[in-house]
Amino acid sequence: MDLHLNGKTALVCGSTAGIGKATALELAELGAHVILMARNAEKLEKTLAELPKGPDQKHHAVRADFTDLEGFKTAVEEIRRKHQVHVLVNNTGGPPSGLAIEADPDQYAAAFSQHLLCNQILTQAVVPSMKEAKYGRIVNVISTSVKQPIENLGVSNTIRGAVANWSKTLSVELGPFGITVNNVLPGFTTTDRLDDIVTSAAKRLNKTPQEAQAFMASVVPARRFASPQEIACGIAFLCSPSAGYINGINLPIDGGRTKSL
Repeated sequence: MDLHLNGKTALVCGSTAGIGKATALELAELGAHVILMARNAEKLEKTLAELPKGPDQKHHAVRADFTDLEGFKTAVEEIRRKHQVHVLVNNTGGPPSGLAIEADPDQYAAAFSQHLLCNQILTQAVVPSMKEAKYGRIVNVISTSVKQPIENLGVSNTIRGAVANWSKTLSVELGPFGITVNNVLPGFTTTDRLDDIVTSAAKRLNKTPQEAQAFMASVVPARRFASPQEIACGIAFLCSPSAGYINGINLPIDGGRTKSL
């Protein structure tokens, strides 16, 4: 099985913590040149120093704020000018928890911009170089909510569904050029984002955070949460040459929690 990414350049968003950081480390381990993208300059430099680096690998870090669309466009344009990107991992922190009916329209607009619009800007920037190379892998890290809505994540459920349909449409449009577009749907994963969800669940269920976490783990057939590295391995496979005929899928990595097919 060919999992090597030697000579390929991978742009990983949200890559200073959690799933994004684990993915950047995994892709670097497979030989890719990695471009880190996140908003915290200090964390970017720290993560850059942690990336495995072979004799022919060159890694880079680009600061970008997904809440500042014009500034984000400028950062992406810099990447487009300087790099030929073969792999794009779209990964952005989820919107705050809460009921869909209680969310302000501005919350939906902000989430749409941070997720779908930023994904679109990135994809438009890197697809020409993917077409030229006749190799492209776009992986969107979204949520199992596209198959089964998650309670009290109204805005997130809505926006993740939009990204999933955008991705499926792109997979049809870009497939003829050797570019695949897939979604990874993480289940409960030990990240800062999960800490927020556990806290919210504890309040809603009138439980302690420890009780809420135990309850959440109990509904997973694997009876535990995923590590970021386990999600990263699934992403890395979809980025590899061996996944060239996998296109347009939603891949849950959730220990079997999602009940739909």
